[in-house]
Amino acid sequence: MTTSNGNYREEFKAIIQKLIDSPDNQHEPLTNFIANSFEKPEKWMDSVNPATGKPWIKIPDGSAIEVDAAVAAAKEAFKTVMDIPRCVQNFRDFANAALYTLSTSKILEQPAGKCVNYVKHDPVGVAGLISPWNLPLYLLSFKLAPALVAGNTVVCKPSEMTSVTAWVLMHAFKLVGFPVGVVNMIMGEGKTAGQRLVDHPDVHLISFTGSTVIGKKIQEDSAKMNKKVSLEMGGKNPGIVYANYRKSDIATIARSSFLNQGEICLCTSRLFVQKPIFEEFVKSYVEEAEKFTVGNPTTAVQIGAMNSKIHYEKVKKYIEIAKNEGGNIHCGGVKTILNGCEDGYYIAPTVITGLPDSSQCMTDEIFGPVVCITPFETAEEVIERANSTSYGLSATVWSANTDELLNTANELRAGTVWCNTWLARELSMPFGGCKQSGTGREGLHDSLHFYSDAKTVCVNLAAKY
Repeated sequence: MTTSNGNYREEFKAIIQKLIDSPDNQHEPLTNFIANSFEKPEKWMDSVNPATGKPWIKIPDGSAIEVDAAVAAAKEAFKTVMDIPRCVQNFRDFANAALYTLSTSKILEQPAGKCVNYVKHDPVGVAGLISPWNLPLYLLSFKLAPALVAGNTVVCKPSEMTSVTAWVLMHAFKLVGFPVGVVNMIMGEGKTAGQRLVDHPDVHLISFTGSTVIGKKIQEDSAKMNKKVSLEMGGKNPGIVYANYRKSDIATIARSSFLNQGEICLCTSRLFVQKPIFEEFVKSYVEEAEKFTVGNPTTAVQIGAMNSKIHYEKVKKYIEIAKNEGGNIHCGGVKTILNGCEDGYYIAPTVITGLPDSSQCMTDEIFGPVVCITPFETAEEVIERANSTSYGLSATVWSANTDELLNTANELRAGTVWCNTWLARELSMPFGGCKQSGTGREGLHDSLHFYSDAKTVCVNLAAKY
């Protein structure tokens, strides 16, 4: 899969380098990607650099008309035969699963020996992929790969706050020669472009990652047309630290709360620490939190800016709520960064103690570098408290006792439980949430089944006609 000049890698590098080298607000506006063509939209909107608080590039403000054009291109492309081996080559993580799940039929012979049944997995059709602003390229590709390998055509709708990486990815699809209309992308706001994608009658499947509020609305709207829906939504993830935990794990426990400014759905935001070690643990944890450097993400720092001004104000509000509810703020809060970043949206790792389980900071998804730490006494008690929120995405358990680890993990209502580790991912394993954290599962086999429809074919081999 190459362009006519066989030099697509250099072309791709040049596209990325141009973005890097252009000063803010002097970039060429981004465009939608429809039927292998970069199309100018009817309207543009500003994309703000959260590090500086200033606009840096214009992106399409996608309309229903533009979504319709992208869906029409995907629908037309679906009529042609997808070259699955070429897709597999570009999405190697899904290659083996595609080989065994999609390309191999399962043959079952009836006891009478007269009929043979086999299962065939057919593509669903046009898939709508709605990805969030955090980890934008990773989470979009995690949807794109299985959707294409299963034989679908797609319309992507990245977040309007982080659209550049998706736009760059569309250049890769064009340069390597993907069939026209198989991959399309519309930028814009969720209330317009995203809503039209969900409502479109020719879009048969929606995969969404984002907030619980929006996910539930997508589920409601999709149910009217009986669309297949996969939702990966919010979380208020507990971490449980037993008294015998390995002290060498303290850095990893802190990282589980503050990586990517805490803007990862899997970050630990509630820490339950067994009483005998509570005071010592909080002291060590605060020391780790204060080691994280905060600043302009183009420099050597560990914590960058909050994604947007709206989100920055939300996180600030929760820190104030914690103070008003009687919480103790051990470190963190708003951080001012100089040298052109004075208007940026920076919050340092924030550690809070002294809050009851019913407080807003212990029940609501904050989605920032804010963690609440509280003591517990027994395993039975902490399991009940950890399960007490409406979310159930992930959890961590820290103990030197294997039985304690596994017994606790078995009782937690969460889609993923990490024991003495965090964010260790095996892509073949199911990924998703319980309760208000999601519907369905992603991962190699689960994704491939979601992006296809199983068809049972029964053939009477004995009958003579």
